[in-house]
Amino acid sequence: MAVQLAPLPEVERLSPACIRIVGGNPGKFTLQGTNTYLLGTGPRRLLVDTGEGKPSWIAALRKTLAEEKAHVAKALITHWHHDHVQGIDDLLEYSPQTELHKNQHQQAPVVCPHDIADGQRFQVQGATLTAVHTPGHTVDHMSFVFEEEDAMFTGDNVLGHGTAVFEDLGTYLGSLEEMKTLFKGRAYPGHGPVIPDGPAKITEYIQHRRQREEQVVQTLRSKRSVAEVSADTDDANAWSPMELVRVIYQDVPETLYPAAAGGVVQILQKLEKDGKVAAEGERWRFNSRSPL
Repeated sequence: MAVQLAPLPEVERLSPACIRIVGGNPGKFTLQGTNTYLLGTGPRRLLVDTGEGKPSWIAALRKTLAEEKAHVAKALITHWHHDHVQGIDDLLEYSPQTELHKNQHQQAPVVCPHDIADGQRFQVQGATLTAVHTPGHTVDHMSFVFEEEDAMFTGDNVLGHGTAVFEDLGTYLGSLEEMKTLFKGRAYPGHGPVIPDGPAKITEYIQHRRQREEQVVQTLRSKRSVAEVSADTDDANAWSPMELVRVIYQDVPETLYPAAAGGVVQILQKLEKDGKVAAEGERWRFNSRSPL
């Protein structure tokens, strides 16, 4: 059964210099919706992400800026996924003077004219952000350290509920290891509520991924009975990703198995690079020569 998520206010001041505006696009993968953040205390503000292009989002942003007597000087995009960039057109229609910044800026449904470099700083009154290239969820993914609060905008690498998906597990884990050392306070995620202890949550993410990896290894090392072997193979030592899912994710609804299988494939590919498993077509087996 899916967990019922507590609703988030459409607009909420999270700190003196940070206002969250939710994108109006709740869903299975977006949770309560895409979080966008308006930062600063003066007339010039920074905006992190632009949502999915829902009319409610630009209306809420316009209303908030009018109340704050402010404008968006620069918009910073965490990554190219549509639910973070499709509000760009609405933003520019309302605020054509806003500068758009994105890492690998030409790789997006909407091209952003300005790149973001690792270590680049963005500053307005009350808010200083330092960009950190943290690939894994996507190759262009950026996080931002919020200097005044010793906090971090984690994009979709770390969420307020559950765990995140990723394109490359090894790269993702490397980014998480770096992220947890860069701040000590809150994490402001791309989806879900604020995380009070960001580094602790990132440590949980790393431990969870390591645990899943170990479960895959241990399952591959086990030998199935004849009754468990699929009809298309008589090899009790070779497993398909879905067969692994059915063992490892027994506590998860079967409707989520396809998504889980995608994560298992990522784990298998990492383990193959580590020399711990070997691929045989669409099946996998433990590498008996591996020291582990």
